[in-house]
Amino acid sequence: MQMAYTIVYVSDVAESLAFFGRAFGVPQRFLHESGAYGELETGSTTLAFARHDIARGNLGHDYRRASDGAPLGMEVGLATQDVPAAYAQAVEAGAQGLTPPVTKPWGQVVAYVRCPDGTLVELCTPM
Repeated sequence: MQMAYTIVYVSDVAESLAFFGRAFGVPQRFLHESGAYGELETGSTTLAFARHDIARGNLGHDYRRASDGAPLGMEVGLATQDVPAAYAQAVEAGAQGLTPPVTKPWGQVVAYVRCPDGTLVELCTPM
């Protein structure tokens, strides 16, 4: 097996794509003409967004939205050389700052933000 993609289910795909552009500098790769599905330019593993109605149709039942309550027990990790600057940019763009940048015992700098659509994002230096 090889990881192919992660899809985050959101209310407004175009807005989530635009937010990731503003907050993290990740450009949009694709947005379907229906607005129901879109992808970011994230390298070999795709980060995509799809509307909640698409998810319900695929799953055949409801689920807990990332925007409901506490953050879900999963995150999207974005690597950068300058975590403090990335954290500040994300918060300025409308992310909720959860954990400001801190250096871990193994030397990696990490921070956590939550996007308006509820997605939990770790900003980190490469390992």
